[in-house]
Formats: sequence, structure tokens, C-alpha cells
Amino acid sequence: MTTARDIMHAGAECIGEDDSLYKAAQMMRDLDVGSLPICGRDDRLHGIITDRDIVLRCCAEGRSPAEVKAGELAQGIPYWVDARSDVGQVLSMMEQHQIRRVPVIADHRLVGMISEADLARHLSDDQLAHFVESVCATK
Repeated sequence: MTTARDIMHAGAECIGEDDSLYKAAQMMRDLDVGSLPICGRDDRLHGIITDRDIVLRCCAEGRSPAEVKAGELAQGIPYWVDARSDVGQVLSMMEQHQIRRVPVIADHRLVGMISEADLARHLSDDQLAHFVESVCATK
């Protein structure tokens, strides 16, 4: 059985909920990623921030990324998968909620992230096509 841990990108880094979006953007640039998990003072996952979030929910609203905290953009309960989850369960959850990246948790701690690129490296062409169709479909 292939698990989330088998396909994830290990070593994901968090942006703190009190860190600025400016710092988040710098981290994304330096790590060459388009999203970061937001971790709280309790060292738990509080959300995910994307480069698109920074542009649309901060810059486009005339706010300064240096003044807006990452935690301000964490909304609702973040979706995540357990590191032991079967890849089929991971795909199903991502398709159901139409999400393109998901944090991987083990022992209540972030251990990695699964993105579309990770899926592309580990899925068959048919599985990947179904995933893309499901996630990109409008509700």
C-alpha cells in the first residue's frame, strides 16, 4: 500500500501565525514553493497560505504584506491527511474538497506536504487526469 508519507515532500516549513505576509512571500521564494502551512504558537497547523492569497487577500485590497499577519488569512479548519493514509484516501479527500495541496501530519506534527507535483510523480496518467479533472471542476 502506498501511503501519504511515501509520496509527500518531506521537511515542509511553517510560517508562524504572527509572522508577516512579507516574510511568508520571502520564504516561498527561498523554498521555491507556492504555499506554506501556518503554524500557531501551540506548534499546531492553523491553516495554509498561498501566493495567490497574498496577492488577492492582501495586495489587491491595498494592504501592506509587511503589516498583515499570516494568521489573519487562516480561515476555517485546514484539511490535512495522516502520514499513514492510503494514497487513494488522500486523492479522494483532495478531490472532494477541490484542494491542490495538503499537509501531512504524524503524531500531531507537520511532517510534509503533498502537492500536484508530488501526485504527478507517483500516480498513473489516468489517476492524475481524474484528479485534475475533479479538482479543477467548478462546483
